[in-house]
Amino acid sequence: MEKVNVYVDGFNLYFGLMEAGFEEFRWLNVKALAQNLLKPGQVLHEVKYFTARVANNPDKQKRQTTYLEALYESGVKIYYGQYQMNSIECRRCGNIWPDANEKMTDVNIATNLLVDAYKDSYDMAMLISGDSDLVPPIKAVHEIFPNKRVFVAFPPKRHNSTVALVAKGSLTVGRKKLAESQLPDVIQKAADGFLLKRPSEWK
Repeated sequence: MEKVNVYVDGFNLYFGLMEAGFEEFRWLNVKALAQNLLKPGQVLHEVKYFTARVANNPDKQKRQTTYLEALYESGVKIYYGQYQMNSIECRRCGNIWPDANEKMTDVNIATNLLVDAYKDSYDMAMLISGDSDLVPPIKAVHEIFPNKRVFVAFPPKRHNSTVALVAKGSLTVGRKKLAESQLPDVIQKAADGFLLKRPSEWK
């Protein structure tokens, strides 16, 4: 059996869903999605989800926290980057407003891809992202570990030919797989019994 680790770029996936008009699939069970993308002869070993905490929007923060706790309960390991606040100035009117950029996700994914390869944690790494910043670590895995491969599952609207070129196989996640991979509307936390409910805005 080919042992598979799955690495999910949370923001790349989220904004791909939104751009494709797939808002109803945001309550996504990424572990189930990973399982649904496997081929015969493959076994799922580990799912890692990479994101950053949303800042300056209490409603979005609450929804994100609920979702991340739901993913954790499903057996997904979560790795956090951070938001970096910048200022954007309008050249026409001179107005300045804050802008938050998510940082470190690509570095965290790259680090895990390579460290897990050294640990022999996988035979195949499935990367759910279309971020071209991940081309160097994909190439490094293939060069250093010729018996391992990185396969890319592009989120909707996130196909990237540069990434596809260096990957050893790729596909684009479609509506059917997303629909088949949703979390239950209510999830009970194992630690304290608290009920995590799908946000009403995500239905």
